[in-house]
Amino acid sequence: MLAHPICPSFKTSVACRFHVLALLLISLSIENFSAAGDFDVPEVNSTLQDVQGFREKQSCQILKEFRSLLKYPNSTQDRANVLKLAKHLVKEFQQRGVETKLLRLPNANPLIYGELKSPGAKRTLMIYAHYDGQPVVPSRWKHGPWEPVLYSKSMQEGGRQIPWPKPGQKVDPESRIYGRSSSDDKGAIFAILKTLDALKKTNAKRTCNLKFLFDGEEEAGSPNLRRYLENHKQLFDGDLWLFCDGPVHQSGRPTLAFGVRGISSMEITVYGARRNLHSGHYGNWAPNPALNLAKLLSSMKDEKGNVLVEGYYDSVLPISSEENQAIGQIPIIDRELRRKFGLAQTENENELFMKRLLLPSLNIKGFSSGSVGDSARNIIPNTATASLDLRLVKGNDPRRMLQLVEAHIEKQGFHLVRKDPDQRTRLKYSKIAKVISKPSYPAIRTEMDHPLAVKIAQAASLAGNQPVVKLPTLGGSLPLYLFTDYLSQPLVIVPIANFDNNQHAPNENLRIGNLWYGIDLFATIFTME
Repeated sequence: MLAHPICPSFKTSVACRFHVLALLLISLSIENFSAAGDFDVPEVNSTLQDVQGFREKQSCQILKEFRSLLKYPNSTQDRANVLKLAKHLVKEFQQRGVETKLLRLPNANPLIYGELKSPGAKRTLMIYAHYDGQPVVPSRWKHGPWEPVLYSKSMQEGGRQIPWPKPGQKVDPESRIYGRSSSDDKGAIFAILKTLDALKKTNAKRTCNLKFLFDGEEEAGSPNLRRYLENHKQLFDGDLWLFCDGPVHQSGRPTLAFGVRGISSMEITVYGARRNLHSGHYGNWAPNPALNLAKLLSSMKDEKGNVLVEGYYDSVLPISSEENQAIGQIPIIDRELRRKFGLAQTENENELFMKRLLLPSLNIKGFSSGSVGDSARNIIPNTATASLDLRLVKGNDPRRMLQLVEAHIEKQGFHLVRKDPDQRTRLKYSKIAKVISKPSYPAIRTEMDHPLAVKIAQAASLAGNQPVVKLPTLGGSLPLYLFTDYLSQPLVIVPIANFDNNQHAPNENLRIGNLWYGIDLFATIFTME
């Protein structure tokens, strides 16, 4: 049997009070968990062996094709290049027998829809991924974001650039391919393509019909996805959705997730004088908006990292007993994560990672005022701006959470405006904050004991050759509420990317062993009984 290389190198309301009690029980159950004994990994089957043999022999060609796919720019707002990529993917899936087409809406990136029927299939699986990517600042990348390169291991661990393999050369599963969207989310789409190749080459029989939905605007919050689903609802009839996004658990074990956090965002601008002022002439006299904004932001969280906005935790729904049991079986990786990320301590005095994911967060994405380094000038800047994201959990209403933060800003003495203040407003109020809020979508958590979800968990364990980790939620956000609330359909998230993939950041990467796992995983799911 071929060993599978997935594992990285290191092995105040009533509802809120119930939630806190449940988290305490989680902590106790996690501390008593032994990772060795509670799971049975299924025996490998002949189909999986054949697929593994296929990718071993074709590894050089597979990486060559993946490299070509990564060269397509796909920043969400770059519609011309996104369309080129969409047309390329349509062609790739059509060549593999998938009935594929572009669904279009005015002023929107296209949705890719595909359907592949299997004779005698008794179920239909629907697969979601997104082909758009986050914006890039090329100067912050070690190599061009659309010029994929191969490294012996991660840059952070001292990896070095290596040549692309030639036919017959062995590919180290620890090597990394660097390029925008390599892990989020071209990697999953590419793994599906190579899975279809592998199943055809090995004459394996698919046991399910497949429907594909590839979103071209996920990184912008999927603003048009609901309209697409409303216009084409008849296409999306099936038994279960598989969402191919996000990273596997930090332990490296195969992972299923049954929920995601929601998200809202806001941008806050604080004002000083109408123009920048000389810090010598006007220092100690003119107010500094950077300092005022820093004080405002510091008032939102305490030193332990807990949000101080009144009512912020009140709408959190308690976790279920089933979710509590699943959390108790998640490996504890906090200490190793702190070492890997260079952190002496994490929020709330090293509170367990999973516990923090079950509470809403308030994060400063960026802060801008004046200049630093060689560009710094002796000025009092006239404005300061911060961008925030609010990661939400089940029970949080996206609009209501923004309203709570805005109310907090007002309590700190700021007058709120929605556009730059005029002269009259400036002279009337000593503290002014322009707030631009953007509610996006709520969090969801779905049932963990759905019969097909149980089968998929077995398939993931088989493909990864390790016990599967079941997460009640991922820390990231996806518009899954459209599928659970609008379409009323069950779903499971099946991530394949390595956790340290620099998702959304410069030097995004995908560990090759995780790409191999993705191919094995989809092959096992598509052929499961």
